[in-house]
Amino acid sequence: MSKPTIVLVHGAFAESASWNGVIQRLLDTGFPVLAVANPLRGVGSDSDYLRSALTGVSGDVVLVGHSYGGMLITNAAVGNPAVKALVYVGAFAPDAGESAAALAGRFPGSSLGDTLRPVKLPNGTSDLYIKQERYHHQFAADSSADDAAVMAVTQRPITDAALNEESGEPAWKSLPNWFLFGSDDLNIPVEAHRFMAERAGSRKTIELAGGSHTVAIPEAATLVELIVEAAG
Repeated sequence: MSKPTIVLVHGAFAESASWNGVIQRLLDTGFPVLAVANPLRGVGSDSDYLRSALTGVSGDVVLVGHSYGGMLITNAAVGNPAVKALVYVGAFAPDAGESAAALAGRFPGSSLGDTLRPVKLPNGTSDLYIKQERYHHQFAADSSADDAAVMAVTQRPITDAALNEESGEPAWKSLPNWFLFGSDDLNIPVEAHRFMAERAGSRKTIELAGGSHTVAIPEAATLVELIVEAAG
């Protein structure tokens, strides 16, 4: 039987290259891979974009979302019989009516708000960036300072509206799902991760001690093992 395509969806303050270590290992294992460029404009429109991208994939699919990307896989998988599994990587797994901002604030521990640099847009919303000098500690503390500096420069902004937009009915209620996150995530508190994984009925949950919000960069091999399990 052919292997499913692994579709990777990055989150805010990152871009598709943040998956490079994961992509190389998946390709070496023989999986077809697609890393989607997330628009980061709004939950509804971004989920529609992901749905459109999936129409170009033949065969079964495993959706993998990081951070805000979890909002999209939760919505885009609904009603798509090709999607067989969901993998949440330091990611939001919302229920209907929940926003990323609400979930991050449900438990204490997120320091993201203090690190943001807003840029006003013509439509009245704002693009949000993490200040470059705060990026390493806030977002990628378990990556090297040099790697984090490059990530800070290449980060993709998200709109404030996207972080506050409510999610629709979640695919995790009907699809098997897996979770991986770091214990020292400063964007999404670890208690929120544990809550979402338990609520979703996670088949397997990996909490990596000392892991940051981007724990899957230094721990790419661990994530790939989890993806392979989900793909099975």
